[in-house]
Amino acid sequence: MKRIALSIFAMILGIVFLLFTPYITVFSFTETRVNNPQMYYIDVSKEKIFQIRYTHSIHLTDVLETYEVTNDKKLRLISMEYEDVAVGMPAHAEEGQTLTYENGKYKLEFSNQILDNFTLYVGDIDMNLFFNYDGKSYDIKKSLHRGNSYLFEIKNISLYAKLKGVVMVHENR
Repeated sequence: MKRIALSIFAMILGIVFLLFTPYITVFSFTETRVNNPQMYYIDVSKEKIFQIRYTHSIHLTDVLETYEVTNDKKLRLISMEYEDVAVGMPAHAEEGQTLTYENGKYKLEFSNQILDNFTLYVGDIDMNLFFNYDGKSYDIKKSLHRGNSYLFEIKNISLYAKLKGVVMVHENR
């Protein structure tokens, strides 16, 4: 009888461990400035590079930001590519940056810009906002709520948190 009780206790403990231990790495988009924030996520694979592509609301041209996932789950900003240098787009490089102009595009490269996270604002305008990762393109405006802000970070979550969250669906492009 003790053996059965011990086996049942071990199974329950194992299930609790699997449900609540954060071991699944995801790109997390968590609502900010709301009482009950919802988390949206994309599973992280072995691929280290991802991009965010958006249409600049004033220039009406595409901006492409390229990032790398570091070994300690931080974000390394690699570069930004854009066509215009007026409002919101740098016209010169600062320390630790290199700005080049080629084929009608500016490319601002960063030597070691590491971020823990950043806030992504999803504007309520009909402009592109895509997350490109591992050969897939995610239309952020189809998954996240327009007019809301999201804390973007890479983190480990539990199976329970994953089941509570909303998976972002990709489009083949």
